[in-house]
Amino acid sequence: MRIGVIGAGYVGLVTGVCLAEMGNHVTLADINHDKIAALQNGQVPIFEPGLDELLHRNVRGGRLFFTTAVATAASDQEAVFLAVGTPMGDAGAADLRYIYAAAETVAAALTRPAVIVIKSTVPAGTNAALTEKIAPLAPVEFAVVSNPEFLKEGAAVADFMKPDRVVIGSRERWAEKVMRQLYAPFLRNDHPLMTMDPESAEMVKYASNAMLACRISFVNEMARLCERLGADIEAVRRGVAADARIGGAFLFAGLGYGGSCFPKDVRALMHLAGDAGVDAPLCAAIDAVNVEQRLALLPFIDRHFPRDLTGKKFAVWGLAFKPQTDDVREAPALYLIKELLARGAAVAAYDPQARDTARRELSADGVNGGVDLVTDAYAALTDADALIICTEWNEFRSPDFALIKQALKQPLIFDGRNLYSPAVAAKNGFTYYSIGRKAVSSSN
Repeated sequence: MRIGVIGAGYVGLVTGVCLAEMGNHVTLADINHDKIAALQNGQVPIFEPGLDELLHRNVRGGRLFFTTAVATAASDQEAVFLAVGTPMGDAGAADLRYIYAAAETVAAALTRPAVIVIKSTVPAGTNAALTEKIAPLAPVEFAVVSNPEFLKEGAAVADFMKPDRVVIGSRERWAEKVMRQLYAPFLRNDHPLMTMDPESAEMVKYASNAMLACRISFVNEMARLCERLGADIEAVRRGVAADARIGGAFLFAGLGYGGSCFPKDVRALMHLAGDAGVDAPLCAAIDAVNVEQRLALLPFIDRHFPRDLTGKKFAVWGLAFKPQTDDVREAPALYLIKELLARGAAVAAYDPQARDTARRELSADGVNGGVDLVTDAYAALTDADALIICTEWNEFRSPDFALIKQALKQPLIFDGRNLYSPAVAAKNGFTYYSIGRKAVSSSN
C-alpha cells in the first residue's frame, strides 16, 4: 500500500518505519527541517531499540522516504496517518491545533479516495469534529479513522510489529476494510483487531493509560504506608501480584511515572471529564500521588543531611524517565536534580542514553550550572556524598559495590527504583534507603 505519515516524532517515526518493514511504500513528513535533514542523512533522532536498523534497511530498500512537504506525503496515498503532537495545554486539555492544521493540509492534498488515520492521542469527539472541519477541503472521498497507539517506549518496535491488540474506530465499512488489510501482516499471532465507533476508540487510549498510571500510583501510595508501618513493599507487592485477578504488571514502587503519555493523558482525561460535567476524583488522585512521588527520596536525604545541602555533591544514576529510552520528559530524575540544586547541592549525573536530551531539557529550564553530565557511571561517584538511583537501567543492577564504596565520601545510597536487596546493601557496608522498605545502616 501507499501510505503517508505526518509527524516524525516518536509515534510517527516508529509507525512509518514498521509499516515500511511490511513492504508498504511510506512517505514520512515533518515540518521540522532539521529533523528531516537528519533522517535523510541516516541519523535517527530518538533512541529506540531496533529502530535504527529497520529505518536504514527500508531506506535502502526504497520503501521509506522523508520530506518536509506535508502535501507531498498526502498526495496519491491510500492511507495517511496523523501522528503529530497533542501537547498538554495550560488547563490540562490536549492541544489539538497541530492535528487540525495537519488534517487540513492532508485533506486538500488528496488525489484519490483515502483513509485519514488519527494515530495521535486525542479526546473523544475529535474524529467527528475533524471530519466536519476538513470535509469542505477534500476534493475526493475520504474517511477519518481513529487508531490509537499502544507503544511502550523502549519496546515500541516490538509492540508495533506484534501488537497485543489493534483498535479501529470507524463509521465507514470501506475504511475499516483498508485498515484490516493494512494490519493483517501484524496480526498473524491471532491477537485481535477490534472495531468500534470512533468515540470509543479514542477513549480506549486514555482509559488504558489511566489504568496503568493508577496501578503505579497505587503501589507507591502503599509504599508510603509500608514505610510508616515497618512493612516491606516488595513482599507486599509479591503477595498482591500472586492474585490472578490483579497480576504484577506496573506494580513496582519507585519515583512514579513520567514520559510523554501518562502525565499528559491522565490530566487530559481529567479535563475531558470536567467538560462533560463528570467528576473524576480517581484521575485527580492518580496525578497528585505521582507528582508527590517524584521527590520521594527527599525526606530520606533530609533525614541523613539535617542541615542544608550547601557544599554537598550527589551522584545520580539515570536521567531518562524509564530504561531503554532517551526520553526525559516529566522524568523524576530531573525534578529531583532541580530540587537538589535549589538546596545548594552539586550533581554529577550519568545515563546510558539520555545525556544529550537531559542537557537540553535542563538548559530549557534555566539549569545551566551545578550539573556535570558525565559519560561513565563510576566517574559520577568521585567525591560524591551519596549515590542516587533514578532509572532502573540494567547496567545498574549488578554494580561493583567495592568500587562505589571506594569512590564515594561515605557508603550511602538512595535508591528510587529498589534495585538492590537491603540485606545485600548492608552486607557490602552501605547505608541504604529505598522506597517502601526499611532503611539499613552500614553499621548493621
